Amino acid sequence: MKRKTILISVLILVVLLLAGFFYYRYQNKAPVYYWRSVTIDQGDVHVLVTATGTIAADTSVDVGVQVSCTISKIKADFNDVVKKGQVIAVLDTTLYYAAKLDVIAFLHRTEIALAQSKTEYDRAKNLYDHAVISKSEFDLTFTAYENAKGNVLSAQAQLKRAAINLAYCRITAPISGIIISRNVQVGNMVIASFNSPVLFNIVNTLATMQMQANVDEADIGQLRMGQRATFTVDAYPNDVFKGVVTQIRRQPILVQNVVNYVVIIEVKNPDKKLMPGLTANANIFIQESKGVMKVATNAFNFIPPIVYIQASILLPDSIKQFWTNKLRKTSEIKKQEIVEVDGTTGFLWLVKGKEVLPIQVSKGLNDGSFTEINGTVKVGDTVATGINTAAPSSDKPAKSPFMPSFPSRKK
Repeated sequence: MKRKTILISVLILVVLLLAGFFYYRYQNKAPVYYWRSVTIDQGDVHVLVTATGTIAADTSVDVGVQVSCTISKIKADFNDVVKKGQVIAVLDTTLYYAAKLDVIAFLHRTEIALAQSKTEYDRAKNLYDHAVISKSEFDLTFTAYENAKGNVLSAQAQLKRAAINLAYCRITAPISGIIISRNVQVGNMVIASFNSPVLFNIVNTLATMQMQANVDEADIGQLRMGQRATFTVDAYPNDVFKGVVTQIRRQPILVQNVVNYVVIIEVKNPDKKLMPGLTANANIFIQESKGVMKVATNAFNFIPPIVYIQASILLPDSIKQFWTNKLRKTSEIKKQEIVEVDGTTGFLWLVKGKEVLPIQVSKGLNDGSFTEINGTVKVGDTVATGINTAAPSSDKPAKSPFMPSFPSRKK
């Protein structure tokens, strides 16, 4: 009995020693890190300003009237191609033709009166030269003659005005182009005033269009003439149209309590796909770097845990000391901020197997998603952006236990 008790005590002691040993090993086991990473690529980095706006014709003219009358004929319709001076509508000319005839009759009467006044003037001058009549009588005939000449000139001016008003009854195209709007019908009454009605709207050509983009005041200072731009319209979501900034207007426009400025982007439209009034979403290229090494911007935000840095066998003591001091001086809130030597350099953590090593690189353009880099890294290198809590899962999709299985043909 006593021997049995001793044996049990020994077994319990051995079990406790083994448990303590494995617990010690477990507690002092180095943690395994599964790095979340991205690859350094080669491509283009663009700094953009985005804007929305509408498509408009390069030149657009509203055609109105200069006399009041009814529409007698319409000789052009939507989408018709017209030339400058071509008649596109005719007003009723009855009243204006009658007014012209009335002025012609008035001119004829003034010419008769002028001829009679001239005859009396010539007679009076002859009598005055021979001292038959007094100077006052001669002056009366001279005044009547001059008034008659003035009446003729007035009648001629009225005739010219009547002829012009009659000509205004023929509405002609002021420019060569395409009619995109017709707002009248035969029989409509049009009245000439300060706000003359618009009969037609003519654009010079649809081969060249312009996008009128509304740019926020925070971005307008970055825009310059000649910068290239691309935009899309809802009508053709798969097409990207290219243009150039040709004008930056200084007139502010208030859109939802935000100050905007209109920027004109000229674009070629050989296929005539773009039409006036389309809504467009534009990207204006402020800066560009083409064919450069680039990496996801969030890679500069990553720093390994201080425990990993101190336990790493690949990092020299000087590097360990640098990063340990850096992390200790940084508050817990700012641990994931970019660690930079200056504004143009930063550190990437290059993945080497299961380890990561810090590499200092120079930074260029940053478009928000990617940053241009230059240094000892190369395209295809993998850099860490974070730490996963578990090993990456296999690419093979997991099979649901609720899905039915089909019998195999293998025997």
